[in-house]
Amino acid sequence: MEWVEITGRTIDEAKNAALEMLGVDVDDAEFEILEEPKPGLFGRTRGEARVRARVRPTQVRPKTERRDRRRGGRGEGNRNEGSRGDGGRERSGNKESRNGGERKPRPERAPRPPREAREPREERPKGDPVDPAIVGAQAVSFLEGVTAAFGLSANVVLVREDEEMEVQVNGDDLGLLVGPKGNTLLALQDLTRVVAQRRLGDHDTRLRVDVAGYRERRRDALSRFALKVASDVKETGKPRVLEPMASADRKVVHDTLAGVDGVSTRSRGEDPYRQIVVEPAAD
Repeated sequence: MEWVEITGRTIDEAKNAALEMLGVDVDDAEFEILEEPKPGLFGRTRGEARVRARVRPTQVRPKTERRDRRRGGRGEGNRNEGSRGDGGRERSGNKESRNGGERKPRPERAPRPPREAREPREERPKGDPVDPAIVGAQAVSFLEGVTAAFGLSANVVLVREDEEMEVQVNGDDLGLLVGPKGNTLLALQDLTRVVAQRRLGDHDTRLRVDVAGYRERRRDALSRFALKVASDVKETGKPRVLEPMASADRKVVHDTLAGVDGVSTRSRGEDPYRQIVVEPAAD
């Protein structure tokens, strides 16, 4: 799980900002206090609080031991055969005696023709447009299987509006499917698109996946965080470079600060390390 570092005037303020950044509740997060504000004169404090936070790892329920038993059985069989010693050599000797004391050479395989000489693959014909209802049902079935494989209790529903579809996974203790900064959720969405769209040949519908309302919470948290950063930039006159974000998160920050006077935003770097720079707007 990735850690994020957040600063604030107090420890509680830094922790709350970290929770908003991660988009989880306090029970689903872990904290490390890196630096505390120091007391100053007249009851004031000097410096800032700095904490590290991450999404608390979720323990996956153990799978059945059938595979281990099967693997152990094969191992015992191999060990038993290896422990027979002379018996194994006797079988080998008997085999050689049946073959006349010599092993028969393997027949040589014919060399494969060069790639240019092979017959070209036939292109898969494009069929009729896929029914979005079938795509949605396939996505729901896949995500139900994923949650069951992780031993999670969840309700998977499909919300559809024309060719826009969102599969919502609702339930408790689903932080494992979200991951730090929603990275696991993005990977889960990509897998769902492969299963429900690419395999069926669908190129028209737009499919999204959400877990426990994370996307809306993440959008609100990023908006509040972006406004706080913009306020700090206007007060100090110094630019702030944010941590690398996914393209969807960067869009939220850009859109939020587009209407804020006195600051401007730009992106730098390449994915997956692309960052947003919030800086004072040019006069």
